[in-house]
This record gives sequence, structure tokens and C-alpha cells, in this order.
Amino acid sequence: MDPIRIAVVGLGKIARDQHLPAIAGNAAFSLAATVSPHDPGREGVAHFASLGDLLYGGPAIDAVALCTPPQVRYDLAALALKRGVHVFLEKPPGATLSEVVALRERADKVGVTLFAAWHSRFAAGVAPARAWLAERTIQKVSIVWREDVRVWHPGQAWIWEPGGLGVFDPGINALSILTHILPRPVFLEDAALSIPENRAAPIAAELRFRDTAGADIHMDLDWRQTGPQSWNITVETDAGTLKLSSGGAVLTLPGGTEHNEDLEYPGLYSRFANLIRGGRSDVDIDPLRLVADAFLRGRRESVEPFND
Repeated sequence: MDPIRIAVVGLGKIARDQHLPAIAGNAAFSLAATVSPHDPGREGVAHFASLGDLLYGGPAIDAVALCTPPQVRYDLAALALKRGVHVFLEKPPGATLSEVVALRERADKVGVTLFAAWHSRFAAGVAPARAWLAERTIQKVSIVWREDVRVWHPGQAWIWEPGGLGVFDPGINALSILTHILPRPVFLEDAALSIPENRAAPIAAELRFRDTAGADIHMDLDWRQTGPQSWNITVETDAGTLKLSSGGAVLTLPGGTEHNEDLEYPGLYSRFANLIRGGRSDVDIDPLRLVADAFLRGRRESVEPFND
């Protein structure tokens, strides 16, 4: 079977650190081109300043991975779908729920694959956590997701603009895990968003959810953490406590702790290849819907200005 010819659009940190190595390590794909108006690309790989230049004048491709900021992703995805090209959406899949739903409907209509790629769901501890919790009664959940924005997103102005999500850019990773491992639906009850005076998006947030059985879920997000970073989800159940740490890579159950290799992006690309070969899409909007609910219902609190 011939490899899937894929182009990577947007060559920032996530593309270079994760996407390009994952593609290189998966025989189902071949890197056909890269696209960026600001980056010269990789030696030996066709490079274009825009996706239009590639689609209308470049080598033939079967799929694109969109690693751009979410605010510009809809038009790029729509253009690719129009040309019958499969689309991998880096998280979050879009700047709004409506545009992601529109893309999903368009992909179904033209018969190509659209994949909303929640990478944290592929962390090593997530699948066994989901399986263990399926047979338990959830009593309480605590999420602490704190990191240093200066380390992970230095000088990235787009992330502070409307649609950039602010602290929910990392926080949505936790929500993607939460909505995947809990056996019942989750909804927001209350939220407080801390927004710097000079920014449009929050730098911290405190949220309270509950599931449809009444289990309380508390979430603490902060982008001002220095020193060790915190990416932890703790679930108290009738059979003891489960903890996912290191962003889901480490799973602790009442019987002990499992440390496994980080295979998030290789897992994503295996999933994408399987979806393409099977003629299917995977566009789960639940994590983005919870973020939208936070902006819809959350109280906004002005805090001191933030500068990189």
C-alpha cells in the first residue's frame, strides 16, 4: 500500500518537536511538503509560502496536518477539504465550535477524513485509566494544570488574542483527558477567569464541573507557575484513588504506579492513518465545548498586566 503523502502546514515548535518526527517514524506516511510564510522549511522537502500555492501548484498530496494558530485554521481546512485532501487538526481544532461543526459536515459531504487530534488522550496512562474507571463510582475529581507560559509559548501573541484560548490552550489538554476517561458526561457549574489588563484571554482560571451523577470536579489552571510544572488529575472512587500525572504519562492506581514511554504523537498519526484507510472521521468537540462554556458562564476578573 502506498504511503499517505502528507504536508505539514505551520512550522512552529509543536510541528518541529512532535509532528515531523512522528511522520518520519510512521511508514504509513511520507512527508511531501511543508507550508509556512515565515520558515524556510526542511532541506530536501518541497516548501511553499501558502497552502494555496501547494494545492494549486505543488506536488500531489493526500493529507495535511494543520499546526497553525486556531484563528486561521478554518479557511485552511476548508480549502484542503475542497480539494479532497484529508485534514489533521492540531488542538484546539478551531477558534469556535461552529466552525469545527461546519468542517465536520463538509468532510462528511465530500467523503474525506477530518481528525480533531487531542494528543493528551494518547498519553500512556490515559487508556488504562479509562478502563479502570469504567467499573467504578466516581466521587470527586481534582485537576491541577499549572505551567509557565514563558517556557512553553514565549512571545506568541496570538495565544492572548480572542480565539487563542489563553490558559485554556494547555487546560484543554486536561479537559480532553477528563471527557475521555470519565464514564458520564460532564458540564460546567461555575468558573472564574483571571484576565490580565493588557490581554484578551485568561492567564488563570478556577472552574467547577460535575458529572451527571453529581460527582464534583474542581479544576485549577494557571500559566504563572515557575519551577516544576503540574499536570495532574486525581479521581477519588469507591475503590480508591486514581492519579494521572505528567500530563497523563504516569498512572497511579491503588495497586501501584505505571511509568510508560511518551507515544502521544506517534499514536495520533497511527490513528489518523487508520481513519484515512477506513474512510472515517473523528471530530470530538466535547473539550472545546467545555472551554466555550467557561467563557460563556465564567466571571471575568481583571489582574495585573502580563508581559513576556
